[in-house]
Amino acid sequence: MRNHIGKNVVVTGGSSGIGLAIAGLLAAGGARVVITGRSQDALDAARERLGENAAAFRGDVSSLSDLDALADRVKGELGTVDALFVNAGVSLLTPFESTTEEVYDELFAVNVKGAFFTVQKLAPLLNAGAGVVLTTSVAGAVGMLDTSVYAAGKAALRSMARSLSRELLPRAIRVNAISPGPIDTGTLERSMTKEEAERFKAERVTDNPMRRFGTLTEIAVAAAFLAFDATYTAGVELAVDGGVTQL
Repeated sequence: MRNHIGKNVVVTGGSSGIGLAIAGLLAAGGARVVITGRSQDALDAARERLGENAAAFRGDVSSLSDLDALADRVKGELGTVDALFVNAGVSLLTPFESTTEEVYDELFAVNVKGAFFTVQKLAPLLNAGAGVVLTTSVAGAVGMLDTSVYAAGKAALRSMARSLSRELLPRAIRVNAISPGPIDTGTLERSMTKEEAERFKAERVTDNPMRRFGTLTEIAVAAAFLAFDATYTAGVELAVDGGVTQL
């Protein structure tokens, strides 16, 4: 495991799934980690699991006042930041004919607006040489049923990785994106019925060149690479998807 002693890290959406896996990998390597999320119960459980190197703050990335408060708390807890993982997001199926304005607005408020202003509010705390990693999705690169709004938001993040890199490279801050393929994080069961989730998973495995789901650890390792080791890399989207968007 790579040594991250002395590194300060922020992970939004860090109380479960990919965010928690990233936080766990880095905390185990000695980094000081701040995670955020909307559920206090989930944050408390994650904080206990991560140990003494972690702090957890409740907040909604779609709320600018919450992000201002987060920046203040991160400054007090860490001082400065070496890696920012912009991972908070919501994943909802949106069949074209039945998508409502409320669902559309929620997806963009959290997944796009929230990501942009997370970077904006925390940028003053980023050290020279820091890495920012946005979580995108294979849905932003290929057409998938019932994901048009979600996919559009993830495609916006992919573009943001490029434009924010241009904005922040004069300060020696790199912005990249990690694009996970099918990863079983448990979120599907919370957004659809058990039968729908099983059917969706089976379809993803059939379509995948590796014929399997990826693991949370595989995503976390790739994200950490972009943040800390890919020092001559900016504006890229790293596909960690079993080859589904490449082969």
